[in-house]
Amino acid sequence: MSVKDFGSLFKQAQEMQSKMADVQRDLAEKKVEVSTGGGMVKIVANGVNEIISVHIDDELINMNDREVLEDLITGAINEVHRKVKELAQEEMTRFTGGIKIPGLFP
Repeated sequence: MSVKDFGSLFKQAQEMQSKMADVQRDLAEKKVEVSTGGGMVKIVANGVNEIISVHIDDELINMNDREVLEDLITGAINEVHRKVKELAQEEMTRFTGGIKIPGLFP
């Protein structure tokens, strides 16, 4: 490989890294909201899997049933993580033009 080819390859890698940073910034601005228990528990996360807010309906708190509350929160957390992963995969597919890159998003 010539020095010129290496320079071109390096430039392409830098451009891809910059575009990847743009995708990460875009994901950080997107929001995913899920609810469980008929809306009694709501969780909002951004596209980089940071929880932004959690809402628990007063009625659920007043039920005084720890097990139900824990199950609904666990379900909402798992669902928000699943949806964020799906969103990230969609964004990466758009970024890569449909090419799946192993290890980028499991």
